[in-house]
Amino acid sequence: MPAVTLRLPHWIDGQAREPAGGRWLEVFEPATGRAFAEVARGDASDVEAAVAAAVRAAPAWAALPNAERAAWLERLAAAIEARIEAFARAEARDGGKPLKLAREVEIPRAISNLRFFAHAATQFGSESHHGQAGLNYTLRQPLGAVAAISPWNLPLYLFTWKIAPALAAGNTVVAKPSEVTPHTATLLGELAAGIGFPPGVLNIVHGLGPEAGEAMVVHPALKAVSFTGSTAVGRRIAGLAAPLLKKVSLELGGKNPTLVFADSDWRAQLPVLVRSAFQNSGQICLCGSRILVERAIHDEFRDAFVERALALRPGDPMDPDADLGPLVSQAHFDKVMAAIARARGEGGRILCGGVALDRPGWFVAPTVIEGLGPDCATNRDEIFGPVATLQAFDDETQALALANAGDYGLSASLWTRDLDRAHRLAARLRAGIVWINTWLMRDLRTPFGGMGQSGLGREGGAEAMRFFTEARNVCIALDQGTPTP
Repeated sequence: MPAVTLRLPHWIDGQAREPAGGRWLEVFEPATGRAFAEVARGDASDVEAAVAAAVRAAPAWAALPNAERAAWLERLAAAIEARIEAFARAEARDGGKPLKLAREVEIPRAISNLRFFAHAATQFGSESHHGQAGLNYTLRQPLGAVAAISPWNLPLYLFTWKIAPALAAGNTVVAKPSEVTPHTATLLGELAAGIGFPPGVLNIVHGLGPEAGEAMVVHPALKAVSFTGSTAVGRRIAGLAAPLLKKVSLELGGKNPTLVFADSDWRAQLPVLVRSAFQNSGQICLCGSRILVERAIHDEFRDAFVERALALRPGDPMDPDADLGPLVSQAHFDKVMAAIARARGEGGRILCGGVALDRPGWFVAPTVIEGLGPDCATNRDEIFGPVATLQAFDDETQALALANAGDYGLSASLWTRDLDRAHRLAARLRAGIVWINTWLMRDLRTPFGGMGQSGLGREGGAEAMRFFTEARNVCIALDQGTPTP
């Protein structure tokens, strides 16, 4: 095995820094299973240095006019755009996603995140209320230094989704990307320093959640925590932050239903339905892993869906013909394979897939399972892999009951030509976002987040700007000719 030559340091106070403890973590290439890099294994000392830098930089950054902060975000977006191929290749290498997906969707979305919130900073307003006795207005001011912790499945996409509104609102940031996919965040830190981004405004600390992540959550100088990841870790963060009365936003897991009615144009929509189950090898919290199909079309739909799933081409992420890459890590591969074995044990019938591919790396064939009820673990627990289940329903009432079964409530998609039905069910589905005859169509102005075990709070648009600001009321008495009591 060749020696690892790529080292990914922290970026703190505008400079690359090695870990204070001198420890590094291996970074693996999912397509081969081999280590290709080392990333800094940060601890409380590294977090302390990053927080100190963020706190020092906070007053000057907050004092900048909105237009100047927006200009910095625009410069950062342009710098990524100029190196989009390098970012896409880095994302494909340490995340295992197809290069074409990184190049055409995920890195462009990261650029859009920065540009959207650059403009949002110049348009974010506050409220005023005029009454007979007084005038009230709201100040929305930055919190100071904040923490952002992002996951491995959409590394730069979700990293920028957090840091962009925080920076736009006038905060400085200490951010921790996943230690599994740290490459593009490191490239971003390098770019920020290269364009002269003010030191201390954006600090990137690498490391493990229980070490670097928890040190960020409990640090009293970090006034808010925005986290995307598993429900289990979200509960842990909520418990640590609660005694500090710290603002927390949690975007967590999902077990999302896809409701397909007989009156839908499902044959034409089948490519999107398959993509909604398997994009990024199912490693998207919004994937529709529970496919609910009206009984009148169930068998025909099942056969066509399985045929499409079998036609998907897993392969090397750098291969332009690959539709799916590997799973992100050995640990996650083991988790997904165990979930498939459990589905068999519950009586599920594997219609396709259900096996690891006979090649290097952590590849799992697209898997479709039927014959399982709504209460089994396979239909209740998040698998986060290329695994989808099929269930039949007879009418709207049963479809709604199946869709709302379980503890999660992140997203749902609804496929029908009946507009009345679409509105009726959209209002009753327990999901933070409902797509009708589409999937993963996003408008960055809209609120994003889940219900139940899928999270707490909302991201996106004005919701994100509100989270990263403190609302304060100012009341001015108006002279009414009589003393104010």
